[in-house]
Amino acid sequence: MSVEVEFFTAERDVGAALRVAAGETVALLGPNGSGKSTVLGVLAGLVRPDTGRVSIDGEVLTDIGPGSSGRMVAPHARRTALLGQDALLFPHLDALENVAFGPRSRGTHRRTARAEAQGWLEAVGVGELGRRRPGELSGGQAQRVAVARALAADPRVLLLDEPMAALDVTVQPSLRQVLRRVLADRTAVIVTHDPLDALLLADRVVVLEAGRVVEEGVSKDVLSRPRSAFGARLAGLNLVRGTWRDDAVEAEQLVVHGLIEGEAPSIGDAVIAAFRPQAVAVYREKVRGSPRNTFLVVVSEVEPRGDLVRVHAGDLVADVTVQAAADLELVQGSAVTFSVKATEVSVYGI
Repeated sequence: MSVEVEFFTAERDVGAALRVAAGETVALLGPNGSGKSTVLGVLAGLVRPDTGRVSIDGEVLTDIGPGSSGRMVAPHARRTALLGQDALLFPHLDALENVAFGPRSRGTHRRTARAEAQGWLEAVGVGELGRRRPGELSGGQAQRVAVARALAADPRVLLLDEPMAALDVTVQPSLRQVLRRVLADRTAVIVTHDPLDALLLADRVVVLEAGRVVEEGVSKDVLSRPRSAFGARLAGLNLVRGTWRDDAVEAEQLVVHGLIEGEAPSIGDAVIAAFRPQAVAVYREKVRGSPRNTFLVVVSEVEPRGDLVRVHAGDLVADVTVQAAADLELVQGSAVTFSVKATEVSVYGI
């Protein structure tokens, strides 16, 4: 089932357009408050936009605004299934009856519905837990049952709002494999903060910032060559937007030399320079010589990260060893030099 949505809501200041092909999984990425959950709410019929249109396989479900039909199909009649961080299972029903609820709501005979439910429980790896009530399930088990319940409802589109955010990190990999299997041939939209979800679960990524779509593309392309600040953070890269001048990227306060990827830009083109925090060396004194890029910066934060220390300086970050951080006496407010070889910098067009 293909999906098309385009809308604007003034109260939340979110305006977005999104198209999902039949059988495609699209991941919505972005910082908190960027509008990701609002997109899901509009698709599910839980959020009424000021203007907008939603259709699934050509059937119009929302049509609001000047000159529109005013159509707004109720959430339960859309045949979409929304799965969030919390399983929200019916506490008085066991796992089997929770999953059978969808088929029973469609008028399926009780015995047939329970047989279907058992099949879905087995499909997500908890077939033996059918007689347990939600209070007897672990968080990971309950979320698997919630996935089975969503699938048993036979939705045309599956909507997932950070389904693994509330789970222990030890549980997430197994549920991710379950989702990877069940999403393989389904139309789905998933909200996530985890780049691993985007790479393993989604065919395509859409990045939202401040209620607007700022980047979209094939998952691996967006995460390897980001064009938005949030995409760069997810990919673990420094990103400098600027203009191509002669042989460097000129930004507001930086000039960055690097290696061009793909087609060579023309003078005046908007381009991006990207480089890994691990490629940045930090010095107390200015470093001279070629082919290094050197940036005089002020440390805004020093963040321990295991056996490394991440040094923040505005929008730029560097990863150094704990020993180096101690030797340099890095603290907030320290004036230092960030240095990175041009060979470590990728330059590509926007």
